[in-house]
Amino acid sequence: MKNNSREMSKEVTTPLIRKSDHEIESTFVQELKKVSFVAAPMVAVTVSQYLLQVVSLMMVGHLGILVSFSGVSIAMSFAEVTGFSVLLGMAGALETLCGQTFGAEEYGKLGNYTCCAILTLTVVCFPISLVWIFTDKILMFFSQDPGMSHVAREYCIYLIPALFGYALLQALIRYFQTQGMIFPMVFSSVSALFLHIPICWILVFKLGLGHIGAALAIGISYWLNVIWLWVYIKYSPSCEKTKIVFSTHALHNLPEFCKYAIPSGLMFCFEWWSFEILILIAGLLPNPQLETSVLSVCLNTTSLHFFIPYAIGASASTRVSNELGAGNPKTAKGAVRVVVIIGIAEAIIVSTFFLCFRNILGYAYSNDEQVVNYIADMVPLLCVSVSADSLIGALSGQFYVINTFTLLRTSMTIESRSDDLDFNVYFGTSNLDSTATNISILKTFCHLHSM
Repeated sequence: MKNNSREMSKEVTTPLIRKSDHEIESTFVQELKKVSFVAAPMVAVTVSQYLLQVVSLMMVGHLGILVSFSGVSIAMSFAEVTGFSVLLGMAGALETLCGQTFGAEEYGKLGNYTCCAILTLTVVCFPISLVWIFTDKILMFFSQDPGMSHVAREYCIYLIPALFGYALLQALIRYFQTQGMIFPMVFSSVSALFLHIPICWILVFKLGLGHIGAALAIGISYWLNVIWLWVYIKYSPSCEKTKIVFSTHALHNLPEFCKYAIPSGLMFCFEWWSFEILILIAGLLPNPQLETSVLSVCLNTTSLHFFIPYAIGASASTRVSNELGAGNPKTAKGAVRVVVIIGIAEAIIVSTFFLCFRNILGYAYSNDEQVVNYIADMVPLLCVSVSADSLIGALSGQFYVINTFTLLRTSMTIESRSDDLDFNVYFGTSNLDSTATNISILKTFCHLHSM
């Protein structure tokens, strides 16, 4: 009898186990499709936006004037450190706030949060603009080359219109992203990129404006992007429930937005600064124009890649916020697992691509053989940095740990069990180790090539 009962138990339990495995696999595939549906277009959006700056750098590089190329390189780093990184980090707070309100079907608050973001980021642009006016004095204070500093100042001054356009654009992108409205973002970003290429070429080469034309082209493209998205919001019935209305009622959410936007901006800047500060250090090396140009090209390449895991993480952040807002913490945990696997696969693919094309990568930015060969030497170190960026972008759901604070609080308000809280600890992996890693890798490179 005992043997018979054991056999019966085996017969009963075996199919249950197989069914459970099948359900897990099916759930994983479904979650992979859901995350990919948002992540793939977001990669197109973020990469297209960052390519506006990269294309301008390429145009200046093909002028064949090394001082202009190095000056624009250091200007881009200065602008990223003091301006764009701050705005991008602060706008990241909308991914959690708007994502949760949309998941909870509080559509009015979503428009209010976006209104607060637009006003706050616009105000932040004014002190940043003042800093950019004195770019040359700040750079020369840190012993940078006077010729490069002068070019950097001109570039930053003509980049100020782009700064205000970028502030509005980041708020609008989060507005669409958290609602799953993919097509407007993809259309506006890709269209702006395709228009940017001829606009930049005309301003830089045909009108002879050089690096000034490259800066103006970025501003034109950002504002075209903003106009297209704003027209869609105004006339599309899809945005009727979440319409952005500038009113005193919307400003009541301003303290709550700033509560998350300020730490989000700071945490975003800490990692970005770990990259960009190296370009300032390169300006202190022998032959600063060459060192700055090459290091800027490599860091712009890794930054361009960085927006791929950033977009993947941003899609995860939106998906997680929606599920937590709807009271589904276990589904949110599954989304994070999927994104981690995507991040690992992406790191392998991109690193392999860089290694295969290491000897021709530099020609995209310059025809100078010295620059091209120098970039080829850096590729192995870039692959290490790329791999670290991919994993961190996936693990943290965005670049930074802003979601740790908000998600922990959200999960406590939802009546979830204690095992669900493990998700938040897992999701909110710190980026401080990555910052130290990237600094040490690139410091090593600078040391090797200065010997």
